Amino acid sequence: MPVRGLLFIASLVAGASGLGYLVAVDNTGQLPSAAAFTSKPASSTPPVGTQAGLTQAPTPKTPIPDDNPVRFMLASVAEQYQQASRYPPYSLPLSEAQAKAYRGNVFQPVVLPLADGGRFTVILEKFRFTRGEDILVVAQLSGPPVVARTMRATLESTGDRTAFDSTVLRQQSNDLYQGALDSDVRPGEYRLVVEASVDSKPLRNVSTLTIEPDLGKFTGLGDVRVTNNDLLIPVEFDARESGYYRLGAQLYNQGRPLAQLSAEHHLDSTASTITLRAHGSVIADRDISGKLQLRGLQIQRLPARPGDRTDYAFGPEEGFDFSPPDLDGLRNTRAGDPESEQRAAMLKSMAAGL
Repeated sequence: MPVRGLLFIASLVAGASGLGYLVAVDNTGQLPSAAAFTSKPASSTPPVGTQAGLTQAPTPKTPIPDDNPVRFMLASVAEQYQQASRYPPYSLPLSEAQAKAYRGNVFQPVVLPLADGGRFTVILEKFRFTRGEDILVVAQLSGPPVVARTMRATLESTGDRTAFDSTVLRQQSNDLYQGALDSDVRPGEYRLVVEASVDSKPLRNVSTLTIEPDLGKFTGLGDVRVTNNDLLIPVEFDARESGYYRLGAQLYNQGRPLAQLSAEHHLDSTASTITLRAHGSVIADRDISGKLQLRGLQIQRLPARPGDRTDYAFGPEEGFDFSPPDLDGLRNTRAGDPESEQRAAMLKSMAAGL
């Protein structure tokens, strides 16, 4: 096969690897290894069929390996494109594991191992803070008993290490310390440095966090309705500044995740609604009862110019509950992405010709 043809196939494989991962039943929402691919995954087909009233989700079919690796690769990629075209990009099915992984504002505790089995741990309630709110810092110093301990937290820039605020962490119990820092600084990424002195020996625990501008406020939901094969959920957001915004949220019923929803819209003083759409393929044939819930709301203000940062804000932790309209008109039909279907047909044709 000519080099140009191989390069073309490689480019399709790179794009389709991510698509196949999105619709894989065992996708947990976490990134695979760098050796696989580096694109950010969205949702995958949820493992259904274990609850009354639910139908078994389709499992991507893997072609049987043959003695021609190029033909096998083309057939596999074609199947991935075929599966990806089932759901529209704005409404993807969501599994339990992915729902946990989609929590967008979680700080992973930074643990520094110490001698004699001790640990120096720093904990924050979240990773992104809105400018002006207090940054509550909790540190834990475990290990053998010591004579004297002191601890201080400092918020500093990631570049020249300029310190913007510093505070002494007060001991709350035998091994827990707590204090608060001021976040009234320019939005961006910062270093959190927690320094401890144990028996006159210095320890440093360094992590990162971001300060976000105050983008506005979620004020509720508009009139939820069914149009064509979509459940339309208008989300009201009072934006402080005009711009293009991307909204993401998870749709639940009775604590069970149904779909990952997303939409983009320009907001200003005259437009304050971003409408999320749940496609019939993620709702129809499901055992829906009572109210629906919108959880994990995350909104981004997209860069106005190249080089501008993307700003983040989050909805209320409890989300929004709403009574859905009559859902009987929704159909579990294929969304049919023309581009993915065309690529699948082309790859199948190429595989058949080898």
